[in-house]
Amino acid sequence: MFDLKYEERLQTWSCLRQDLETATDPFQLVIDFYSTAPRVSIATDPWDETRWPDPWEMILENQYDEFLTVLGQCYSLQLTDRFKGSDFEIHIGIDEIESRTCYLLIIDNSTTLGWNDSYVTIDDLPKSLVSQKIYTMPKIQ
Repeated sequence: MFDLKYEERLQTWSCLRQDLETATDPFQLVIDFYSTAPRVSIATDPWDETRWPDPWEMILENQYDEFLTVLGQCYSLQLTDRFKGSDFEIHIGIDEIESRTCYLLIIDNSTTLGWNDSYVTIDDLPKSLVSQKIYTMPKIQ
């Protein structure tokens, strides 16, 4: 999708959201979708939510860093009927053992996307991972 023209990217993203409605494993589907995005080192400031692109700006700009990948996953799930009632949080954390920053999407205080390019339950995250900032994502229509 990421090498297509803007209108084609919008259509492909719409198809993803339709597929998420009935997918047996919607979390893996959205992870796999964004795993094909070309990565840049820094595309936005994850610490300043006022500078985050909205879903359509993200598709238009078509530049994904590690944080925007998680934000894109969040938007994709939020914009489905299946997950519209769910609660979404984005956590910026530090893995104290590996000394690396992690961006995680937590859904309904249970499922966590973004840990090692997979998803786990919140209880399966390592104790060495410490949240530095938590953003409660507003509902989007």
